[in-house]
Amino acid sequence: MAAFNLTRSDPSPFILMGIPGLEAAHIWISIPFSMFYIISLFGNFMLLFVVGKEQTLHKPMYLLLCMLALTDIGMSTSVIPKALCIFWFNLKGITVDGCFTQMFFLHMLTVMQSAILVTMAFDRYVAICNPLRYATILTNARIAKLGLVSLTRAVLFILPLPLLLSRLPFCANRIIPHTYCEHMAVAKMLCGDITVNRTYGLVIALVVIWLDLMLIALFYGLIIRAILRISSKKAHQKALNTCTAHICVMLMSYAPCLFSHLSQRFGQGIASHVHVTFANFYLLVPPMLNPIIYGAKTKELRDKMGKYICRSLLLGATDIKAV
Repeated sequence: MAAFNLTRSDPSPFILMGIPGLEAAHIWISIPFSMFYIISLFGNFMLLFVVGKEQTLHKPMYLLLCMLALTDIGMSTSVIPKALCIFWFNLKGITVDGCFTQMFFLHMLTVMQSAILVTMAFDRYVAICNPLRYATILTNARIAKLGLVSLTRAVLFILPLPLLLSRLPFCANRIIPHTYCEHMAVAKMLCGDITVNRTYGLVIALVVIWLDLMLIALFYGLIIRAILRISSKKAHQKALNTCTAHICVMLMSYAPCLFSHLSQRFGQGIASHVHVTFANFYLLVPPMLNPIIYGAKTKELRDKMGKYICRSLLLGATDIKAV
């Protein structure tokens, strides 16, 4: 308790360094950061708007896409605005409370997104392997409940992280060689034994990320087996197209996340700027590409989004002519 009070009462802020070793290029790095972030916000909000407006899209698959879009927006927004402040204005300071809040929401949304990806894999499994019972197995109400379970699981898993960090005082050196408050980067500033923090972080990775990955691999293994048994070439192609977008999104979401997690714990030989760049990669690129991939691969969503985009362009052209 004394350590907790000491940590919380110390007003000294943390210093986020941005991308170590590339400080001179921060302005140039901010250009793709800001572009990707704007495209990500536009694409995901567009997806939410179209699904919300179109009654025909009020189906489990599209509700899951909306949940994924919300986590993408939350993850990137919890990090990128602060990173841009570092790059543009050299505002590197962040309070202890601000750091813990950023860390909690970032990791919580990451765990929630992982659960949503598992649910999406299960959704495709039921749609392809048991299509006649799809409407009874996966209803909108059941998807909403699964979303609530995903949120509850994420909060329960991540809430101990800031509590464990609060049990020990921080050292005098409060410099974080990162663009955001990642759990292990903050834990390394503690003055004391951080074995518990390391162990709990590893448990979360094993229980959440690896378990979710195994479930996704299981569902897609069953899907591939079912696809190979389809005799109709047209049905075979339709089933493959349905899964392609999901597989691309999952590879983009998990690959950089796993690299970042493993390199933070075991990659002492990896340069800091490489680790930090990859850590930002999965907060920038997947949120930007997810709505593009689903818009391109899902015909129903593509048609609806195309309709609203064309309508917006026509309205814009009309306004210009009126002026």
